[in-house]
Formats: sequence, C-alpha cells, structure tokens
Amino acid sequence: MSDLVHCTRRPYAALNCIESFSPYRDLMSWGGFRESILAALLLLVALAHLGAGSASAADDTDIRGSCWASGSISEEVVTIARSAERWLCGDQKFSIAAERVLLRFEISPDDSPPRYFLSRRSALKGVHLLAIDRDGAVRQTFVAAAALASSMVGGYFKASLPEVTHATRQIVVAIDLPSHRMTLERALLTSIDAVGGDKGDMRLLLIIAGLAGMLLMPLFFNAAFYRILREPFVLWHSALTLSLLMTILVSSGLSVAFFNPPAMTLSWMTTLIFGITVASGAMFTYSFIEPGLMHPVLRRLLPYCAAWALFLATFHAAFPFVARPIQSSAYTAAFAPILAVFLLSMVDALCRGSRAAKFQAIGYSPLVLVGLIRLVSGIIPWFHNADAMLMFYVGCLCEVLFTTLGVADRFVTIKRERDRARTEADLLERLSETDPLTGLLNRRAIERQFEQLRVEGFATLAVIDLDHFKAINDVNGHVVGDAVLKAVAKALQADLNVLAYRFGGEEFMLLLRGGDAGTQAERRRNAIPAIVANTVAGLERPVTASMGVTDLCDDESFASLYERADKLLYEAKSAGRNRTRSAVRSMEAQEIFPNECPLAA
Repeated sequence: MSDLVHCTRRPYAALNCIESFSPYRDLMSWGGFRESILAALLLLVALAHLGAGSASAADDTDIRGSCWASGSISEEVVTIARSAERWLCGDQKFSIAAERVLLRFEISPDDSPPRYFLSRRSALKGVHLLAIDRDGAVRQTFVAAAALASSMVGGYFKASLPEVTHATRQIVVAIDLPSHRMTLERALLTSIDAVGGDKGDMRLLLIIAGLAGMLLMPLFFNAAFYRILREPFVLWHSALTLSLLMTILVSSGLSVAFFNPPAMTLSWMTTLIFGITVASGAMFTYSFIEPGLMHPVLRRLLPYCAAWALFLATFHAAFPFVARPIQSSAYTAAFAPILAVFLLSMVDALCRGSRAAKFQAIGYSPLVLVGLIRLVSGIIPWFHNADAMLMFYVGCLCEVLFTTLGVADRFVTIKRERDRARTEADLLERLSETDPLTGLLNRRAIERQFEQLRVEGFATLAVIDLDHFKAINDVNGHVVGDAVLKAVAKALQADLNVLAYRFGGEEFMLLLRGGDAGTQAERRRNAIPAIVANTVAGLERPVTASMGVTDLCDDESFASLYERADKLLYEAKSAGRNRTRSAVRSMEAQEIFPNECPLAA
C-alpha cells in the first residue's frame, strides 16, 4: 500500500502508479496467474474431498425422521403424536400447509443416544421436542424461535433434546409455522454438534475459512485501485465479493465459531445477504461490461433486477409468514426473471465480443448452476429442496478468481486506451504548437513552456522581423513568399541552446541561453540573406531582417519580456532596418547586477 502514497488523482499519472504497484504486477504476471490457478484448484480439491468425507461420516451416526404428521397450533402436541392414523410413513413429500408439522424419529437400542435436534434454518415460531419411552412416558420441552441456537453445521439450527435414555424409543419434534420445506427435509438427530468432535468436519471448516480469506484479497486490490481510478465497477465488485464473503460466514459454521449469533438472526441475515449478492452481481455486470457491447435494453434492465432482488429479500426476511405455505416457493420463483436477464446479458455481450463477459461467464457459471438447482428444486413440489452448498463454495472460488482477473484485465484495457489517447493528445498538442509552413514552434508553445524554459536557463529573447516582406509577396507572389519564410526558418538553426519560433507573418523569435546568447542571435540574423538567396531563386534584392534582443529580468513574465524586445525591434526598424537593437548585458554585468534589467545599447 505504501507504493500508492505518491500516486496522484490525475488519470494518466494514476495508471502509471497502477503499473508500478507491485501486487498489480504480480497479479498480471504469468507466474502470479499460475499460482492463483494452482491455489484455487488445490482449494477446490480439498473442498470436494473433505465435503464428501464429512457427508459420509455424518450419515453413519445421524438419525433421520421416518414419519410425519400435521395439525393446528391449538391442538396438544402429545395428542397429535399419539394419533397413529395421522402419521404418514415412507412418504417424504413434506407439506408446510398446516400450522404445525411433526416429525417422528425411531430410536433403536443400538443407536447412540442423540442429544440435539438439527435442521436447516428458516423462519418458524417454535420447536416442541418430545422423548417417548417404550412404556409411554413422555418428556417434553419447548424452544421458542428466538431462543434457538445456531449449529456448527453450516446453515443449521439446533435444539437440545429432553433426556434420552436407553428406554427411549421415539423422538417427536413439532415445528410451529415452518416457512420452508427444507426445514423438514433436512431434520436429523445427532449426538454431537458436528465440528469439534469430528476431525474431518474441522478440516472442512478450515478449508472454508481459507476460502473466506481468499475473498479478502480482491477487497484489498479494489481498495487500492479505486483510490487511483474511480471506476464504479470496482465498487460493485467489492460489494459482490463482500456479500459472498458474508454469505460464506453466515451459511457455514464460521459465524458460530466466532460470534455464535441466534439461529433466527442468521436466518434473516442469510436472506438479506442473498438479495444484496444478487443486486451487487447485477450492478457489477451493468458497470463492468464495456460500453456498446451489451444491448441497451438489457443494460437498462439490470438496475431494475438489482432493485427487485433487494425488495424480495427484504420482504421475505421481514414478513416470512405472509402466505406462508407458498411464500418460499414464490420467493424463489420471483428470482427467475433476474436469472433470465443475467443469462441473456451474458450471451448478448459474448456475441458482441465483450472481453469482460468472458471472465464473468467463466466465473459465474457455478453460481448460476447453483441458482438453477435452487430454483428448480424450490418451485417443483415433488423435488426435495437442494441448496448445493458445496457447489456454492466452488462458485465463490471461481468468482473470486476469474472476476478479479477480469477486473485486472479491464485495467490493462484502460491502460491501452490511455496510451492511445495520450499518443493522440501528444500529436494534437504538437500540431497545435507547430507552425505548419516552417515546422517551427509557434507562440502558443513558448507561452506554455516559458516557465520551464526559464528554469532551464533560457534567459535571452530575440524578436526578428523580415524587412519589406510585403513587397516580396506583392512582386513575386505568395508561393515565393512562403519559400522565403521556409528558408528563414532554416537560417535560424535551432539547437540545444537556441529555440526558434514563428510568431506569424514575417515575425520570428529566438529564445537563447548561455553567455554568448546575443552573438548567437546576431549570427543567425546575418545568415538570413545568404541562405534565402541560395534557396529561393528570382528575388530582385536581398532579404534582410531587423532584430531586437534583450535579457530576462528576475521573475519577469513572458509578456513583459516580449514587450521590451518588440520595442527594441521597432527601434531597429526606425533606425533604417537590417540591424539589431540589443539590451543584452555582458557576463560581468550579469554577475555584478543579477537582478537589474538590461538597458538598450
């Protein structure tokens, strides 16, 4: 970050700073790219291996529900649990249409006594837990939604069971006002709260923590880049990356390990952050795809998609029980237009040759697939809901890698455009400061460069005017007059210590430095007749010039210096032309009186 201290906010200087910023160089080098790919692949393999290992380990010890029933909140839970005719066994097509849904778990003598009920987080009113022994004895507890704790299993809540003994044969869990079928489909009993007792789960959590750490890197890059180039896509990429990071924190056990917030708090946070993620992704696409490389209608739709995603997430988090049996499915289905607009935008941008879209298409593919899986499984009733969390983590990994490379590639593109624009600007500037006839610099050039030239030691100004030049144009024509002007420019012989300018018409100027500046100016004035005569044929008389020469006074302005030299030129013309009026001081005088203005001699 210290490399950025000296960067300015000017666009050209800023991009130069980016080029010198060491993380940028590392990112854009092949070695940095290769190492990023390798790290991502290793993390991906670890996620797949440990995720599969943890899932298989959990299946060996967890107890899943075998039957389910439903009823109203006004009914006693024990009454519903003991009504055998109300239980559906072997049918896992759960419904949340009823106010209360009960799940029954069969406990065999060989099972390890479970301690916790775990299920996917979603809005609900409370959980009743019953332990039923083989003699019919019932132990019952109730946990309100606000008191439900978060599980170390990512995305789950947990509730402690009543005392489970060797005589316990059934655990019945009644969920009041469930808002999502996944809460029923993913319910289980377990003897431990996953991470901490199982080394595989702990390793998986560490891998997820590594993924979260990788998501921090683009934030650092974006913070550095945005200080230099105020491009909106950098902000939206940061918002997208931050929302993905927050999603990983709240959907895994990391938030529980570090903060242990209530389960319902994480539930509504998950919903809101999902909306922010979709909105940030839409706005990132809106600002990142190059101008002209996306259909204008699709680009205009993306901000509306972002606003729609925020509205859906806010409403679903704030009012989860409005039209509860269908709200979850309707909420999921409402994201379908956003997904369609995004896919159309990507296809359209790719067809138009967008480089940015190529990075986005690769980086977003797993996340888009996750969205399709959640959309299909959440809308179709006979499908079990699938959140595809392992694929979601893979998607985050692809997003952080390829969209960050895409952002870096955009900076390279901006640099190329900067170089081209700077070249064109330099060319235009040179054209605007160059006399097209003689090739000499013009008055605009000397006025712009004067302060710098003063610092470099140019302290003598000579103003030269051709004598009777109008007569040359009248007698010989303007073509010959132009040839004379070109020959005069050749006679002025600019070098390291003498700069030549044409001020317009037949007036020229020399800016000189050195102790013999006056001599150098006079030598060039005297060379004009001979060079013109040798270059331009048919002239009836020699072409001579008059000149006024003076030194710079202290911190005098160019206008003041030019006015004094022009007065000396006028005196030379009044004295008969073809001569010089000089106010150049000798070296001795300059040393004795450095700040004294010279007098005409």
